Amino acid sequence: MKKASAALLIIDMINKMDFEGGENLLKYTLPMTDHLMELKKRVKEKGLPVIYVNDNFGQWQDNASEIIKECRRSPGSPIVEKVEPDDDDFFIIKPKHSAFFGTQLEILLNQMGVEKLILTGVAGDMCVLFTANDAYMREYDLWVPEDCIASESKKANEHALQIIRRSVFADTTPSRELDLSEFTK
Repeated sequence: MKKASAALLIIDMINKMDFEGGENLLKYTLPMTDHLMELKKRVKEKGLPVIYVNDNFGQWQDNASEIIKECRRSPGSPIVEKVEPDDDDFFIIKPKHSAFFGTQLEILLNQMGVEKLILTGVAGDMCVLFTANDAYMREYDLWVPEDCIASESKKANEHALQIIRRSVFADTTPSRELDLSEFTK
């Protein structure tokens, strides 16, 4: 397995958006998707891994391709079409809010030698926030680009970013301003 000092996590972007509040999350996610895909492209150009960590929607026997196919037939399809994983991206299915809880993420990161994480995705005030907390507890250096997360409201998203800055000491510099050269050291 290729070693890397940093990795990009894309959290719950393969999403049905068919829940109460999903229409609001979709509304705020669509504008940030282009920023996220630009960041993903830059990350891959640096040779860093991209890891999708996605909800299993209670479907314990589904695999990544089945989850993607199901989400393509949902209100979230406009986002799924834009962010679908590449063949060389990793895809981890999670059962709860944090990307670390009940998944093999920590083992994968350790095997790659990752020390720095760039966290992106939805919902900023839930799954991204919980993942940031768990990553901080595991002593990863964290970047959460403020233009690459979305929540069901702007207020909830800004509140999550405040917690992420204050409690887990993550850098929330917008994605276009990130100097990715510091991620390859």
